[in-house]
Amino acid sequence: MEEKAEKRLEILIAIFLGITALLTAWATWIGSLHGGNQATNYTKSNNVAAEGNSMYNEASQQLMQDMITWNTIMEYRFDAEMAEEKGDKDEADLILDKIDTLIADNCSENFYEAIQWADKQKDASPFEKEGYIDSYYEEANNLLAESQELLKQGQNDNTSGDRYGLVTVIFSLVLFLLGIVGIFKRLPNRIVVFGISVVFLIGATIFMLTIPMPTGFSFSGYFIS
Repeated sequence: MEEKAEKRLEILIAIFLGITALLTAWATWIGSLHGGNQATNYTKSNNVAAEGNSMYNEASQQLMQDMITWNTIMEYRFDAEMAEEKGDKDEADLILDKIDTLIADNCSENFYEAIQWADKQKDASPFEKEGYIDSYYEEANNLLAESQELLKQGQNDNTSGDRYGLVTVIFSLVLFLLGIVGIFKRLPNRIVVFGISVVFLIGATIFMLTIPMPTGFSFSGYFIS
């Protein structure tokens, strides 16, 4: 009777050794994919952040340039008013032509719309228009937000990769326990060690199933181009 039990135990050990080996290989592979995603996302995050910071600086320079342009427009307008008060219409028209040329050469569509808005107000500046200054930095802020999202994805991949690493360690422990079962001479001791290994195997497998798969993972994608 005991001999049959030992044979059954040996068969079970062989089966669980095969299952554990496959799960270990799977966990190692998925963990490496998470590591690859982590590196990719970190690199993308740095590149996008660099582009976003560059665009932020460009936006600041453009804002400063538009402020200088607006001050120049206001100076020309003041000169035109003074010329009109003196009755020098030709001089006033010449200055107004300068203003039109300045606007055509230096003002973007958004800036021109803000100027028109300011002209409808009383003693207002285009930069007082709600949300106008923020519009300079909109694209840069979008890139910086995208960079943060990529960084967050990279951090999640790092965490998932570490968890798969822990699962691999537990599976290695299971392989060790299954490998030393034969050392014990008494059947009850073998069953106890085997039972412990099975508990670790089930626990590690359940834990592994709770870990997210790598972003964009598709098993069929490795076989279908």
